[in-house]
Amino acid sequence: MKPPEHLTVRGPEDILGFIPHSLGYWPADSLVAMTMHGTRLGATLRLDLPGPETLADPRGYARTVRDYLSADRNANGALLAIFTNHGWMEPPGTYVGLLAALESSLDAAGMAVRDAWYVGDDYWRSANCPDLACCPLPGMPVQVIRDSMLNAEMVYRGSSVGPAPANAALQAAAVTGSERAAVLAAEDAWAAQLDRRRGSREQFNTLLAQWGLVLARAEELPADSVAYLRASLRAPAWRDAVFVMAAAGTPAALAGAEDFGIFDDDCTLAPVSPAGLHPRDAGTVPDDSRGLPSYGQVLLGLEPGAPDWDGLNRLDAVLEQLAACGGQSGAAALTGRGWIAWCRGRGSYAAAYLGRALDEEPGYRLAELMLELVRRGTLCGWAARKEAAWRRFEPDAA
Repeated sequence: MKPPEHLTVRGPEDILGFIPHSLGYWPADSLVAMTMHGTRLGATLRLDLPGPETLADPRGYARTVRDYLSADRNANGALLAIFTNHGWMEPPGTYVGLLAALESSLDAAGMAVRDAWYVGDDYWRSANCPDLACCPLPGMPVQVIRDSMLNAEMVYRGSSVGPAPANAALQAAAVTGSERAAVLAAEDAWAAQLDRRRGSREQFNTLLAQWGLVLARAEELPADSVAYLRASLRAPAWRDAVFVMAAAGTPAALAGAEDFGIFDDDCTLAPVSPAGLHPRDAGTVPDDSRGLPSYGQVLLGLEPGAPDWDGLNRLDAVLEQLAACGGQSGAAALTGRGWIAWCRGRGSYAAAYLGRALDEEPGYRLAELMLELVRRGTLCGWAARKEAAWRRFEPDAA
């Protein structure tokens, strides 16, 4: 969602009301840092609050925050909010040392902290006002944030604050036992046919064409199509091709498959697809594919310069449908959702989806690799560049 005009910030309650909309959920036990471009809000970063050992010497944590925010090269200021119910009701409080380390580190990087707040479930207050005569405890009611003008404007524009990542990842479309059994049986039947065609270039082209058709339609899928698409995700090369196609286009997916040498010219079986999805040719690899990004470049968000965010958003919606029946194919779909969340710069959601994928299929390799990237704090290449980053809505607020 991209509002056509800037949002207006009238006070701290507007900034704090913007944070849950920016993240998609109300954070807990979190540090939220926002960059500033002059008087405009920039990127939003959420990190778990550090434990007691780190609080004893928070300089390393502060450097991590600084390094993340430095990805926003136009930032010249920062705002900080500590969301917790603990440690700030009795000044100076638990997080004074952490805030001091953050202010020192960010100031040295040219992003001076302009303001900071504590936010609990019921009250919030300035972190820079220790004078109880001026800023009495427990602070202002959180309802002031929920009733802020900016929060109301975001709701009016169609934004909503959803459940926390762990809870969101547990949500799935309602599937009855009989529906699930029917889909899984049909999936196994499709898998038996597709397995015999894994080396078929014609089947690969047909498969990409069907996925392209599904992504273009953006509608609820019939059960047999769900089964077919789930079966296609069982082949890692096909799964990766779908992800690459959504982000970088069909030519990149076709060229990457050729580079990996997945085709067998002796495999001449006719391609298969559901009756509701009419087979058609996905296209051919361009004569000169040197300028096309590789699978690795796309999956790490290094190329293209900016992905097709509309395509990735549609893929995420389809994968949500495909994940509902669980199993290995459900793990593939959840891994795809985790990858898309990571591409969007939403590490908490990525970790939740990837964790669920491993619950469905322990040892699922791509989920393990992606989760390791997330846990290391590695940013997707697109998320690290303002011109390429995903925007849930237009972030410029003045």
